[in-house]
Amino acid sequence: MECPHLMTSVFAAVEPARFPSGSPSSWCCSVCRSNKSTWMCLTCLSVHCGSYRCDEFVVNDTKLGQVQKLREHLQSLENSNLNERKRKLLEISPLNSKLLKDDSGSPSLFATGLRNLGNTCFMNAILQSLSNIEQFSCYFKELPVVALRSGKTAGRRMYHTRSQGDSSVSLVEEFRKTLCSLWQGNQTAFSPDALFYVIWKVMPNFRGYQQHDAHEFLRYLLDHLHRELQGSNNGAFSTSAAQDRLSSDAKCCINGTCTVVTSVFSGMLQNEVNCLICGTESRKFDPFLDLSLDIPSQFRIKRSKDQDPGPTCTLRDCLCSFTDLEELDETELYMCHKCMKRQKSTKKFWIRKLPKVLCLHLKRFHWTAFLRNKVDTYVEFPVRGLDMSSYLLEPENTEKCLYDLAAVVVHHGSGVGSGHYTAYGCHKEQWYHFNDSTVTLTNEAAVVKAKAYILFYVQQIQTDSGSRETKSCSD
Repeated sequence: MECPHLMTSVFAAVEPARFPSGSPSSWCCSVCRSNKSTWMCLTCLSVHCGSYRCDEFVVNDTKLGQVQKLREHLQSLENSNLNERKRKLLEISPLNSKLLKDDSGSPSLFATGLRNLGNTCFMNAILQSLSNIEQFSCYFKELPVVALRSGKTAGRRMYHTRSQGDSSVSLVEEFRKTLCSLWQGNQTAFSPDALFYVIWKVMPNFRGYQQHDAHEFLRYLLDHLHRELQGSNNGAFSTSAAQDRLSSDAKCCINGTCTVVTSVFSGMLQNEVNCLICGTESRKFDPFLDLSLDIPSQFRIKRSKDQDPGPTCTLRDCLCSFTDLEELDETELYMCHKCMKRQKSTKKFWIRKLPKVLCLHLKRFHWTAFLRNKVDTYVEFPVRGLDMSSYLLEPENTEKCLYDLAAVVVHHGSGVGSGHYTAYGCHKEQWYHFNDSTVTLTNEAAVVKAKAYILFYVQQIQTDSGSRETKSCSD
């Protein structure tokens, strides 16, 4: 929002001597000493916890640009502290040199973390996951830079205001910049603040600093990227190579023109409903960007430590539950056009077309009478060779039904409005764990133990030699 009191409230100049010691992310509330969601007063530079009274982020500035100068100074403090921690860490443990060098001893790319801007772990986990889906992220990284402003302000960081108009805001451009910053290897953490401000402007649901659902954010993000790419008729977000890759995928588009979002993530469901009285069958075709899977009720039983843990729930159990024939209950009676009234019926889903990247969302949050509970059941999932052929309506080419895991989003905690999100991602056959600013090397054994919330699987491709591999950036 644009604060109407900013001109009369901001008196603080950038005076480092008045700042608390340490990096801004480590500052504590001057009253209760909490380091959760701390804020600095723009009048007296005192640090407190909580949030703004209006629960909005101020996007305008004073004529002298005092808010911008303060932001930049706080960012430089955070950067210098992170670089110092990185230097000490490498001095202490030679094993961490794996992050900087490959087996030949030459510098190599290593992962970059994303700073938490205030309960933005839901966003960071999704961004890191998407960055590890090469055929998706490479499309954006290959796009030309979009110059949103010219003249004296060209190249400067933008803090959008309503007066600039929507033409000054580009989610695609800020998303591109963020992806380009994640595997450069020249910093330990990147601050996605410019992207976050655009998200606030185009996705009002995610304004404020409360925790949000990562799956909901993923759906909104893909939808808005898709719509902005569809609206770029001037070719600002396209290259000839990129358009060639999209031309063959126009069959399964959502809301018109095909984009990289639908080319990579879009599949097609066939929904069959049968009237149990007259046998009339109704078919409906629904495009999807992800599949939301229930964890079967028999695996949701809470057991004490003394009890037998029971059978392990697998991803196949969740997929079978999604595609199995089910009888609709009394609240979902089907309107049969032959019987001319609502009748008992059965429903079954088939997958008519599989996407290049299969996104599977495990429904871990369920509403009860008064609150939303989390299903904490462990679900076993494969890292390689997920076979989707048995869920296809007509599996013509079974080779295209095999998928390898690319990324996993995990929710830690008990509720959707609380807890913490992290992600695992596979980059050049090495697994990483992304926890906001912190990125650590990990392995398959650690990944498969995670209680997954969102799984990203990449379709295997058949090579000329007969071996299978997942699609890379150059494909």
